[in-house]
Amino acid sequence: MLSGAFATIGGYWKPLVGIALALFGAATAVLGIGVAIAFSTVAANWDDLTGPGELDTAQLVPLGIAFGVLMVIGVIAYLLASAVVQAAVPVVLQEAVLGRPIGFGTVWRRAWSRVWAMIGTVFLLALAVAIPFLLIMFTMVATVVYFVSLGDSDTAGPLLLFGLLGWLVIAPVAIWLWVKFSLAPTIVVFEAQRPVAALRRSAHLVQGSWWRVLGITLLAFGLASVVGYMIQMPFQALGMIPGSLDSTEMTGEPSGGEILALFGGFVVLSMISGLVSQLFSSIFPPLMTGLLYVDLRMRNENLAPVLAEAAAQNVPEQYGPPPATPS
Repeated sequence: MLSGAFATIGGYWKPLVGIALALFGAATAVLGIGVAIAFSTVAANWDDLTGPGELDTAQLVPLGIAFGVLMVIGVIAYLLASAVVQAAVPVVLQEAVLGRPIGFGTVWRRAWSRVWAMIGTVFLLALAVAIPFLLIMFTMVATVVYFVSLGDSDTAGPLLLFGLLGWLVIAPVAIWLWVKFSLAPTIVVFEAQRPVAALRRSAHLVQGSWWRVLGITLLAFGLASVVGYMIQMPFQALGMIPGSLDSTEMTGEPSGGEILALFGGFVVLSMISGLVSQLFSSIFPPLMTGLLYVDLRMRNENLAPVLAEAAAQNVPEQYGPPPATPS
């Protein structure tokens, strides 16, 4: 699995990195422009905000609204970019399994055609995992509020402890659901399934291989986290250099622009390191999941002849489920 994932990255790095860099770069650029505008606004009004006298909270309202809008735009941009990249990785893997080249434009068209199904699938997967936690949280909070309203505040402590124990019990259920449906994003692209059908199909494929799927998936995310952290470390070290300078080198009281300049380099380098780290962490785990899907199909559904036929016909691949056969 590991060698296959790294071989795919090595042989198809142009479309993989190109798609991820274009999308996450655009999302980072949008967020960076917003941060730059917000920083310039703060620098212009720094003396008013930090000067003597009582702070005029009315001046903070427009700034708070701007940051709120910026946060919403950034979240939407990154979610859309993540969905397209998560759809693009299986598209590339489809051709990599057959040993065929694929261009940036083809990856973009096929990935974009499945992006809304991908968003729906990821949303349903997250909802399935979160529902057990939300149920126990709602029950615990409602019970605590009920007893407190009756004046029995001494019961709140044991109820909170009961809620914590409930979380510990529910956690294995959430992990079980996450692994059971973990192949659904890959299935959305490989088999052109809709979200609910992809979840059902994933549960069918994972059946009997749950522990193996869990181990390989944890390995993929663990490696992606370690590599991402190693990528970010040099950038973060460079970003800390301005903050480590002796403040006595500044003449007089530092202005708002000078203070923001000290942290501006750290913010910029953090965004760059996050982008570089995101390129790997957004590509590697879906590759491992896609290879795991192909492996399970080969083991359980004799996928090899289908792949050979698709390679001979040289057509865009859709690995549909096998026809139903009597057991």
